[in-house]
Amino acid sequence: MRRLFHQLARALASTPDPVPVPEPLRLPNGDMLTIRIRASPRARRLSLRLDPMAGTAEVVHPPGVAVAQVMAFLDARKGWLLARAARLPPKIPFADGARIPVQGRVRHLRAMGPARRSSPPFAIREETIEVTGYPEHLARRTRVGLMAFAREILTARTQTIASRVGRPVGKVAVGDARSRWGSCARSGNIRYSWRLIMAPDPVIDYVVAHEVAHLVEMNHGPRFWRLVAELDPAHEPARAWLRRHGADLLRYG
Repeated sequence: MRRLFHQLARALASTPDPVPVPEPLRLPNGDMLTIRIRASPRARRLSLRLDPMAGTAEVVHPPGVAVAQVMAFLDARKGWLLARAARLPPKIPFADGARIPVQGRVRHLRAMGPARRSSPPFAIREETIEVTGYPEHLARRTRVGLMAFAREILTARTQTIASRVGRPVGKVAVGDARSRWGSCARSGNIRYSWRLIMAPDPVIDYVVAHEVAHLVEMNHGPRFWRLVAELDPAHEPARAWLRRHGADLLRYG
């Protein structure tokens, strides 16, 4: 029993103190920025990340880092965090009348009310996005409709461009990744962010060419980029557009 007591005492003594939850930061526009702190066994150093989609920040640290070190790291970077968060574009919810881009063209979201037999549940028109159903379902139905449209467009373009490299494509899927516009697995499965459907067509073409090139080159070396240039000679402006405006796409919905 005494031995068990000493083992428990040593375990408690070696357990790091819980990291306190930081107070939210007030942004210049009055919004509050929530900050999370998370230990990760994969982390090799302290890092601070701003999530444009959620409008939150996260400090990631290796296990066992002292609480004082974590809090000092955050305190030293609050100025940078406030500056970056202040530059985030405003959130645009999927609400009636919202201006939503589809393939780079802005359309007005319209809540059409309960569906009739002749009314499709979701339709993209020249100037509008029309969604039937009750108002409380508008945001969800808009998101589902845009995801389905994105999957259709991205699947077709992937198959077309992949035919030029002579490599089979596995499953094409869409998700809502925060840090990647696309990914390609060795199995040939390709996954995109559905939010790409809001970007202009040349940007969509670049991301598809990028992922198709990974069917041949699973890296970002010189041969990979030469292949991207062959598949999409105008890819550089599209890359620049994503760097400038990618965060905007994460603020919809």
